[in-house]
Amino acid sequence: MPPGLYWDVRLDVPEAMASTTHEWLLKRNCSMSPRQAAYAYGFLCLFTFIIAAPFALNGFWVVLAYAALESGAVALALLHYARHATDHEHIALSDGCLLIERIQAGSVEQVRLDPYWTRIMPPTRRHTLIGLESRGVKVEVGGFVSEKIRRQVAQELRMELAGSSVLDQPRR
Repeated sequence: MPPGLYWDVRLDVPEAMASTTHEWLLKRNCSMSPRQAAYAYGFLCLFTFIIAAPFALNGFWVVLAYAALESGAVALALLHYARHATDHEHIALSDGCLLIERIQAGSVEQVRLDPYWTRIMPPTRRHTLIGLESRGVKVEVGGFVSEKIRRQVAQELRMELAGSSVLDQPRR
């Protein structure tokens, strides 16, 4: 299974969701957790100031100031990285609900769509997202994964909704 895409059948779903649930988790491919980023930053600062301290003791204070400035810039970059490292989109399909949950920088956004009226617009060009539309509500998903995975998720969603959706039925 490609990285960043997970599918399973959940057994511990809330009572509001029907018995059959299919789920997709679309998340960034991050190499470090926020805690690992903090440890890496700590070791980097320690190493930088161990190198800069002898220069400062010999009168070259500019080296210490540059080390502090560099550590501050790295801290800002790692804070931004850590804030978005756990961003993801969760799509859950049950008999009566298509739930799209987007967690980005700690804020949670949930949209519930009617699976019987949901239309899927797969990505047609490079860098476009999967469009989901139901009864005037439009949502785009797939911003955290590659184009290949976006196409795969769109195809799987289309197959799962094929039996229940009125709008995605083939025309005769």
